[in-house]
Amino acid sequence: MQHRIIVLGAGYAGASAAGRLARRLHREDVAVTLVNAEPDFVERVRLHQLAAGQDLASRPLREMFAGTGVELRVARVTGVDVDRRTVAVVDADGAGELAYDTLVYALGSGWDAQGVPGAAEHAHEIAGRPGALRLRERLARLGAGRSVVVVGGGLTGLEAAAEIAEARPDLDVALAARGGLGDRLSPRGRGHLRKVFARLGITVHEHAEVTGVGADHVTLAGGRVLPAAVTVWTTGFAVHPIAKATALETTGTGRIVVDGTMRSVSHPDVYAVGDAAMAAGPGGRPLRMSCASGIPTAWRAADAIAARLTGGRPPSTPIRYVNQCISLGRGEGLIQYVTADDRAVRAALSGRLAAVYKELVCRGAAWGVAHPTLGLPARRRRVARDRAGAGPAVTPA
Repeated sequence: MQHRIIVLGAGYAGASAAGRLARRLHREDVAVTLVNAEPDFVERVRLHQLAAGQDLASRPLREMFAGTGVELRVARVTGVDVDRRTVAVVDADGAGELAYDTLVYALGSGWDAQGVPGAAEHAHEIAGRPGALRLRERLARLGAGRSVVVVGGGLTGLEAAAEIAEARPDLDVALAARGGLGDRLSPRGRGHLRKVFARLGITVHEHAEVTGVGADHVTLAGGRVLPAAVTVWTTGFAVHPIAKATALETTGTGRIVVDGTMRSVSHPDVYAVGDAAMAAGPGGRPLRMSCASGIPTAWRAADAIAARLTGGRPPSTPIRYVNQCISLGRGEGLIQYVTADDRAVRAALSGRLAAVYKELVCRGAAWGVAHPTLGLPARRRRVARDRAGAGPAVTPA
């Protein structure tokens, strides 16, 4: 009987986990099903480029996983019952259930309005492809001299502000950051960031907390008002709410609490990867929500599942960070080198070389997802007979 593995979500983490599992385990022993609401893989790290008017390559998931043994199910996940070990889905044919023996939860995250009045109604987001396309359309209709305010001084906000300012030099682009500009970067990194923003004509409002968003303005703490024909909201991410509605142990924000192998601490047949997981990195610090965390956690979970099913030893090498890669338009970039626990060090790479470096990182991540079974040992391991699952993979709702 085949062991049924279901992977929920085909972002960087989910797609990487599904492909790696298919490479690690023998096809006769496991059935790997990847469930995703959209038929295409979305390069989330490039959505600021899409919003600024650039076109991204189409990456159909069926083509990516053709011949791998991974079955794609294009469906929206509506619930997970971890006691019955079933996933409720809705697709073009209606509602149904998928039964699993092992679940990899990778539903990821979306934008977080953080309860700021007017943000959900008036601000644009680039945490997903639909939002990026809506912003793209809005910017295309925006006349010269109009104002765009990017809210959020994290990596997403920095990249969005630079990309929009470079693509539309006729617009008045501003960034509102709760802290200082690039305050988590090294002095060298901050200096380069300020230089690029000045050259692009981006107005920076530091230590500026946005407390309200209107149709044509944002309001800062203290009452100051900034004109904003378009507001772009990049203050952080909120995880998909499904996990918090289950019996899984989650944090207050809904992230699944996992051990060092990405296995749920409350339900050992569930693994969580990417933004959905609350995992500890070096020094016990939580891994940040990012592609830099998502792919390594996917590899960790896939290798742990394969090891446990085949009687091997789960991986124990800690996940660590090396750098933070920031694109600042198409011709500029910043590579901030960091400690294993993601704290900036003195060294940083900047300029055109950094832009090329970031581009190679983006292409490499997409290539790895699009070729999930390459670069790994060719021999697939057999599942121990007493660990295989039983029962139908799909049952009616």
